[in-house]
Amino acid sequence: MRELVERNIEDGHVIRHRAPGRSGRRVTVNLAESPLGWLRARGYVDARQFEAGERLRDDYEMAALGPRVTMRWDAAPAGGRNAGSAPIDASTAQIAAKRRFDAAIADVGGGLSDIVWRVICAGETVPGAEKALGWPVRAGRLVLTLALDRLADHYRLK
Repeated sequence: MRELVERNIEDGHVIRHRAPGRSGRRVTVNLAESPLGWLRARGYVDARQFEAGERLRDDYEMAALGPRVTMRWDAAPAGGRNAGSAPIDASTAQIAAKRRFDAAIADVGGGLSDIVWRVICAGETVPGAEKALGWPVRAGRLVLTLALDRLADHYRLK
């Protein structure tokens, strides 16, 4: 899917709005493309790393770990609020995906899992993740590729 929009570039960063009277370059951005897909399309991650990232994102989405942005309209549980310890709406597939996701993140390890989660699951750009983590510019891509290699090892990808 393609959702192309024009964006301004200042100091090497894509910005939404430019201050009046300032000139500069413009770039076309595909909003539907994930940060990992962007890195793959430009040769910054290989096919093995990309596949590992996509598997993690699939598990993340299948487990429904992302924030909910709308109200839930399904029926209330029949047994009351405290009828059981497990959530009523958690399917077996969601539980299995959550376990796979947790195992993959644990295998990636501390320090590396931060950038993996931010870029692959939360959809942050690498520069955005670097800034949020307080890392130097261009460190994120290197750390992300190391983390993706560990993730590919976890999934036993060749």
